[in-house]
Amino acid sequence: MSVSRPAAVIVLAAGEGTRMKSRIPKVLHEICGRAMLGHVLAASDELGPERTVVVVGHGRERVGAYVKEAAPEVSTAVQAEQNGTGHAVRVAVEELRDQGASLSGTVVLAYGDTPLLRGATLSGLVEAHEAAGNAVTVLSAEVPDPAGYGRVVRDADGVFTEIVEHADATEEQRAVDEINSGMYAFDGALLAEVVHRLSTDNAKGEEYITDAVAILRGDGHRVGAAPAADWVEIQGVNDRAQLAEARRLLNDRLLGDLMRAGATVVDPASTWVDVQVELGRDVVVEPQVRLRGSTRVGEGAQVGPGTTLTDTLVGEEAVVRETYAERAEIGPGATVGPFAYLRPGAVLRESAKAGTFVEVKNSTVGPGSKVPHLTYVGDADIGEGVNVGASSVFVNYDGVDKHRTTIGDHARTGSDNMFVAPVEVGPGAYTGAGTVVREDVPPGALAVSAGAQRNIDGWVQRKRPGTAAAEAAERALRDAEIRDEGAGKGE
Repeated sequence: MSVSRPAAVIVLAAGEGTRMKSRIPKVLHEICGRAMLGHVLAASDELGPERTVVVVGHGRERVGAYVKEAAPEVSTAVQAEQNGTGHAVRVAVEELRDQGASLSGTVVLAYGDTPLLRGATLSGLVEAHEAAGNAVTVLSAEVPDPAGYGRVVRDADGVFTEIVEHADATEEQRAVDEINSGMYAFDGALLAEVVHRLSTDNAKGEEYITDAVAILRGDGHRVGAAPAADWVEIQGVNDRAQLAEARRLLNDRLLGDLMRAGATVVDPASTWVDVQVELGRDVVVEPQVRLRGSTRVGEGAQVGPGTTLTDTLVGEEAVVRETYAERAEIGPGATVGPFAYLRPGAVLRESAKAGTFVEVKNSTVGPGSKVPHLTYVGDADIGEGVNVGASSVFVNYDGVDKHRTTIGDHARTGSDNMFVAPVEVGPGAYTGAGTVVREDVPPGALAVSAGAQRNIDGWVQRKRPGTAAAEAAERALRDAEIRDEGAGKGE
């Protein structure tokens, strides 16, 4: 059976989440590169609903701003006072009506703190709901420990009859391990009517959407329950410990998908990925790696160990070890690290190298060019086949503005160079060790800036008497005199 496009999805995200003990609204806590609410919106978007509305309350400004940025097509409805789930759904229905929605199809209800929820599970709920012709279908799950949850009660024929809260359940009902997830598929027209009939006759004086099941059944409508294939998907996150558990479960799921697609993850327990990360076939991810944001790694590349990449593109067959990179581009066959730092705007072309203790920022290192070690490259354009000597600094900042340095193709720069931008080293040029390059170097020229070396004899003994250095110098000079005297006698 094909699943019809739902009339709407309602996501409840108004709760304060006091157990999180945080200034951040609960549904905005991050898990695998996306807010919890974002995961739910992504899952519900797979249904292709006509409309989606998020009910906001606590922290409404921040939650509303997140929704506007992450999913501009999604609207929000404000639950000014949190008077229960039924009240929240009524607020959403009124918002949908204000938008001109007819609600003549299926309306799905989900929660913003269930980041493990899959779109396929919601699709299965809608399919079961429409196939049975139900007024409402509960998304249920069989859980290892049902304590505290409302139980899904079925008759002898297995037909769903009611939801009984744990406190009100008999011993026989408490033995049932099928629980109510709190998520539903409703007939939209019936939902719009029943939300105005929910009672506040309970201990908290709130309207509960669970009561809609009994009301609709009492009116003679069909009600049903559809079990989720994996019970972990319906778990809500209420505190930091549950957030960590959900993060681990989602990370394991993501890694499993990547490995089944052809990537090798050597140690999944120490590897973390975000939901947008892409790995090509035959990629090898070593231990202690974190891949964040929209990072993409090309086929046959090796990443790690001890590497963090954020929004970074890694080309095919590249090798990236012990590296921190953010918004960088590493070309095919390039090598990075160990202990390298690629800052935003760093681009390494094909077969380029950024080696040990190298930092690159807003610069391009051309094809086959090497920056082997102990160097800062900032705001520079390095051509093809260049070798940059150790301990060099691209001096890009004059205290007010940033300036660029250009190194031409196949240039060779000596160790301990300072390139004081703006400056250009021409193609095929050389620079001597210790050179401070303040002026452009013509193609094929050798640039040196140091004069002849001058030694001031006896300076340490005069200026640093009594030091270990002075004593070592005295011993060496005496030993030299003795050797000279011995050599003279031998003559």
